[in-house]
Amino acid sequence: MTMTKSQMREAVLEAKATRRMTWEAIAEQVGCSPVFVCATCLGEHSMTDDQARALGEVLGLGKDVIRALTECPTKAQQGEALMTDPLVYRFKEIGMVYGESVKQIVHEKFGDGIMSAIDFTLDVDRVEDPKGDRVQITMTGKFLPYKRW
Repeated sequence: MTMTKSQMREAVLEAKATRRMTWEAIAEQVGCSPVFVCATCLGEHSMTDDQARALGEVLGLGKDVIRALTECPTKAQQGEALMTDPLVYRFKEIGMVYGESVKQIVHEKFGDGIMSAIDFTLDVDRVEDPKGDRVQITMTGKFLPYKRW
């Protein structure tokens, strides 16, 4: 029987907690971005065989978990339930408050199109500030112009 992404997620999170490792430390050993590794472990992406084996080695995961890491996921399984988390909700709020402005500015700079969430990277950094440390999130996505035909 094939392991589900949900079972895989639980196995990875348990192994991570047991080893008391950060996503940053795991990602460094796997050779990927911490955000990508975390998203994959939560069931949102898939890894190559080599990446999954490296992660399995770092966390001591079984073959069934490693195999599940390479399978194509169904995205956004947490759905709207995830939006009740205050930190995650801030992203929805940011989109509601600044979304239209970002859209207008992207169109001014690039034309009619969208930013890819497939050809995309996202980095989370801590920026020290005497008034309180800041969360810096950098998103970079390929611009995809709308086709005119």
